[in-house]
Amino acid sequence: MPSTVVTWHPLADGTAPEWASGWGEDRHGPFVELTIAEVTQWLRWVPAGRFQMGSVDDDEVSFEDERPRHWVEITRGFWLFDTPVTQELWEAVMGENPSDFKESEKCRQRPVENVSWDDCQQFFARCSELSPGITLGLPTEAEWEYACRAGTTEATYSGAMEILGDCNAPILDSIAWYGGNSGVDWELEGGVDMTGWPAKQYEFAKGGTRVVATREANAWGLYDMLGNVWEWCRDASRREYGSESVTDPFHDGDASAYRVVRGGSWLYDARGVRAAYRNAYSPGLRNYNVGFRPRVL
Repeated sequence: MPSTVVTWHPLADGTAPEWASGWGEDRHGPFVELTIAEVTQWLRWVPAGRFQMGSVDDDEVSFEDERPRHWVEITRGFWLFDTPVTQELWEAVMGENPSDFKESEKCRQRPVENVSWDDCQQFFARCSELSPGITLGLPTEAEWEYACRAGTTEATYSGAMEILGDCNAPILDSIAWYGGNSGVDWELEGGVDMTGWPAKQYEFAKGGTRVVATREANAWGLYDMLGNVWEWCRDASRREYGSESVTDPFHDGDASAYRVVRGGSWLYDARGVRAAYRNAYSPGLRNYNVGFRPRVL
């Protein structure tokens, strides 16, 4: 997995943001801790930079709305949660847990799901009340793909994807929970029946979300960017790429517009669990394979 040298970051001068409850640096780069309602979450620094967004024309597993591949400049670095929001954090902030997969105490470290794009906005407002001085929001679609790729250019941040069956892409096994492996060693009594699914990488009967950060991180220390749960983005959906600024999300003022989701999920086939794959849902949709990952605005 390629590594990226971060030449500057906000901790370089020995100080951390006022809202940080802790900070440090490891092999993936700088991180800070954010404690809200007694739950601590790590955030990773995503440096400013330039990357090629989308898929190349001769990529056999890509879709038309992933092209043309084009250069995008991320003009400002930002702090991003290193995992999707967990059930533990959501419940601490919002006082309830809407998730399907919550049978045991260990499930609190699974990603929260059944949260809409609109619900995310309420979560951000509540976080600002509980932790004054920080403003959270969703990444733009371009920011999400840039963070997912972490300096790489292939279908995944571990390399190119070879698909052996609808739910069988060996490159995903070490980095993502997807439709081919999400039921391996399944420990819950409940779960979604996946016995009839064709061409799974492994044979299993039930599947669902899995505990976050149990697959390998990308080069910037971000876990579950592919698989586990779809992640809401700030942008409204568009069928074709345009020239809009990545710092001014597409149709940001249209409250009814479908909103982008990225990354695929535990329920999805291999073709949808790629850095360039694009999907979108109604902002009011709640589903057991959709979650989110905030950034600091």
